Amino acid sequence: MGLRRKIFSGFLAVLGFMLSPLSWWNDAIVNLPLALAFAWGISSLVPRPWQEAVFQTAIIVGYWLTNVIGLILIRRGVSKLVSDEQNSSWHRELTKDLALGLGYTVLIVILLKIGILRSIEGYFAPSP
Repeated sequence: MGLRRKIFSGFLAVLGFMLSPLSWWNDAIVNLPLALAFAWGISSLVPRPWQEAVFQTAIIVGYWLTNVIGLILIRRGVSKLVSDEQNSSWHRELTKDLALGLGYTVLIVILLKIGILRSIEGYFAPSP
C-alpha cells in the first residue's frame, strides 16, 4: 500500500471519527453545531409559521447525517488501511453504530422538547 493511500485512508478515518457517535465530546463540539447550522439554514428558507417545525425536523436530519457520514468515513478509511477486502461483519457493526446514533438522537429530541434547543429566533423572542 502506498504512502499516499495510507495518508488518505487515515484522514478519512480521523474525519469520520470526528463526525461519528463514537466519542462523548464530538456531539457538543462538532455534530450539534453542524446540525444547528444545517437546521438554521433550512428553517430560514420556509415561511415563519412553519420555521419551528422545520427547524426541529432539520436538526434531527442534520444530526443523523453527521453521524451516518462519520460512520461511513470511519469504515471506509479503516477498511482501506487494514486490507483490500471488505469485512463480512460490516452489517452487524453498522447496525450497532446506528443504534448508538439513535440513542443520541433521542437525547436531541428531549433537548428540543424541553426547550434547551430552539430556532435562532426562539432564543431572542420573549418566552410565552
